[in-house]
Amino acid sequence: MNIFSLARFLAILVKEFIQMRRDRVTFAMMIGVPVMQLLLFGYAINTDPHDLPTLIEMNDDSPTARAVLAGMEVSEYFEFTGVVTGPSEGDRALRDGRANFVVAIPPDFERDILRGHVPSLLVSADASDPTAVGSAVAALQGIVDAALRDTLSGPLQAVAGTSSPVSVVVHRQFNPEGVTAINIVPGLLGIILSMTMVMITSVAMVRESERGTMEALIATPARPLEVMLGKILPYVLVGYVQTAVFLGFAGGLFQVPFNGDGLAFFAGFNLYIVVNLALGFLISTVARTQMQAMQISFFTILPTILLSGFMFPFAGMPGWAQVLGTALPATHFLRLTRKVMLKGGELADVTGDMRAMGVILAVITLVAMLRYRQTLD
Repeated sequence: MNIFSLARFLAILVKEFIQMRRDRVTFAMMIGVPVMQLLLFGYAINTDPHDLPTLIEMNDDSPTARAVLAGMEVSEYFEFTGVVTGPSEGDRALRDGRANFVVAIPPDFERDILRGHVPSLLVSADASDPTAVGSAVAALQGIVDAALRDTLSGPLQAVAGTSSPVSVVVHRQFNPEGVTAINIVPGLLGIILSMTMVMITSVAMVRESERGTMEALIATPARPLEVMLGKILPYVLVGYVQTAVFLGFAGGLFQVPFNGDGLAFFAGFNLYIVVNLALGFLISTVARTQMQAMQISFFTILPTILLSGFMFPFAGMPGWAQVLGTALPATHFLRLTRKVMLKGGELADVTGDMRAMGVILAVITLVAMLRYRQTLD
């Protein structure tokens, strides 16, 4: 008897290639995941974001003040998107996420510079994500000094002197010490819920088909929406347990504050759990085996981690990546969680994020019900 038969080996090899060709989901994952990683890490991920939305509180519309603002905009770190009339309006914009910076030009800015009084340029920064604003804050004093050197020339050159004629005061809000855990831990809840809820639901539904118990469901008069709700709602309790454990560890181990409205957080995380369970149900209508369900779930989790603003600044991504990230429920839940926990947000502050998750839920539910079959293949 031959120890090794080339014919038998080739027969098994050909059989495996045929099996691979038939398992299209697995083959697509083998090609799709590396390609997606290459594109996202190569084009979408940027740890040094530019064009950060910035608002201006203009209390001195002088040529010197405009020169400072022009220098900031030329640096490409700042993109001026509007004007605020006072500190309260600027704080609200930072809390809502409409701006990363608010630059306040003080009254008599130019006059104080010409008199050598060294006025203070106040810059309020949303430091809930230290990575997003860190580079811009570090370069700010140099940007202002360079802009003033170009402006205070000729007879005014002596005013510039050897030291900076303006003191840049940066007010880091929501995370003044720049602790990374305070930014990462609230976002981690969204990733944990997404990973577990999507995978649990998709695998549980596919397991029904593999074990043959799906026939019993199909034989009943239950409608697709009834089956969908009946299958996913029990796992809401799992999400409750995970969230309770998470909040306990976040506050006890990492001293992450919870400054906002508990009702806003409760409504947001309930909606987010349902969205992810519905996504898991949708995946179960595509997968034929539990392995395929896990593979597709992983395929959806990867962009959730990379494009939601969890690991990398959302503002640093190119436009097309931000469009893709906006379509992810985790993006809006991360914003909601950080608004409530770090910025003291209330229910009115998170309605936009909840509305976006509601639209995503409606789309996923519609597609899932259209794909759900009342009869076996």
